[in-house]
Amino acid sequence: MAAKKRQVVGGVDTHGKFHHAAVIDDTGRQLADQQFPATQAGYQLLLLWLRRAGRLVKVGVEGTGSYGAGLARYLSDAGVQVVEVDRPDRKARRRQGKSDPLDAYAAARAVLSGRATGVPKTRTGPVESIRLLRAGRRAAVKARTAAINQLRASLTCGPQQLREQMQGLTQADLVQRCAALAFDENRLADPLEAARAALADLAEQIRSLNVRIARADRRLGKLVTAIAPALSAVHGVGTDVAGQLLTTAGDNPERLRSEAALAHLCGVAPIPASSGRIDRHRLNRGGDRAANSALFIIALVRMRSHAATRAYVEKRTRDGLNKKEIIRCLKRYIVREIYTALMTDLTSPNTA
Repeated sequence: MAAKKRQVVGGVDTHGKFHHAAVIDDTGRQLADQQFPATQAGYQLLLLWLRRAGRLVKVGVEGTGSYGAGLARYLSDAGVQVVEVDRPDRKARRRQGKSDPLDAYAAARAVLSGRATGVPKTRTGPVESIRLLRAGRRAAVKARTAAINQLRASLTCGPQQLREQMQGLTQADLVQRCAALAFDENRLADPLEAARAALADLAEQIRSLNVRIARADRRLGKLVTAIAPALSAVHGVGTDVAGQLLTTAGDNPERLRSEAALAHLCGVAPIPASSGRIDRHRLNRGGDRAANSALFIIALVRMRSHAATRAYVEKRTRDGLNKKEIIRCLKRYIVREIYTALMTDLTSPNTA
C-alpha cells in the first residue's frame, strides 16, 4: 500500500535495440532499474514496471529526437508527462563513471531536481512530414555535391584529351557533355575508355539526384505553403528557411512558452558575461545551429532588400557596431516576428 501512495519519477537511457529504465522516489532514493526491448511490447512493459513502483509523476527520456522518439510518443499517448533530458555532462561522467543504469538514474534525478524541463516534440503532425522530406532532400544534395566533386576530380586526374574537351564549361554543360560520352565496354582496360565510362556514370547520377531534389522542392513548397502561410509571408523566408524553422519549433508549439524561449532555442539570445564594473553580453554558441543559420539567411536577405532593415543597419553602424554585431541584433529582432508567425500557423485549426 505504501508503494502505491509514494510519488516516483522515472528515467530512461535509450538505445537502438533496448532501453534502460530507472525509478526513484520523491526524495531521490534509488528504487530499481531494469532493461526493456525497444519495441511496442517493451514500451508497455516499461510503463507497467514504472507504475508498479508508485504513483508515476514524470519520466525523463534521453534522445527523444532519436532512439527515444518511439518511447516518448508511447508514454505521452498513455497520459504520462515526458521530459526531455540531455545526456550527463562530461564532468559528471568522469567523476561517477558511465553505464546504462547510471545514465537512467541521472535522467530521473535531472527531472526531480528541475534541471530538465524540456518538452519533447510530438513528431505526429505535418511538421514531422516536413522534417522527413527535408532529411531526404538534404541527403540528395549531399550526394550530388560528392558526385560533382568526384566528377571534377576525375577530369583533373584523367586523360589530357578529356580535360581539354571539358575546359571552360559551366556545371550544367559539363554534366550534359559527360552524360553524352560514348565508350567501348570491351576496351575498359584503356584508361581513356574507363575515364569516359566513369564520367558518364557520374553525370547520370548527378542528373538523377537533380530530379530527386526538384521533386522534393515541389513537395516541400506545397506543404510549407499550406501549413505555414503566415511564416512564408515573412520577408526573407523561403521554403527551405520556413521548413527549418517549423522543424525547430515542432508540431506542439506550446513547448515554446515565449519568443524569448524561441530565441534561446535558436541560439540568438545574448548570454550575460558581466563582471565587476563591466556590463556586457557574449555570443550564444548553443541552441539549434540550423535554425540559427536560417535566421542568418533572413538577416542577409533583409539587409539587401528591406528598407527598414537597411535603415537600421545604417543607424547601428553610426553607433559604432560592426557587421557581425548588427546581424546578431537583427536575428534577435527577427525571432520576435518569426515567433508570432509560427504561433499563428501552428495553432490554427487548419494546420492539422
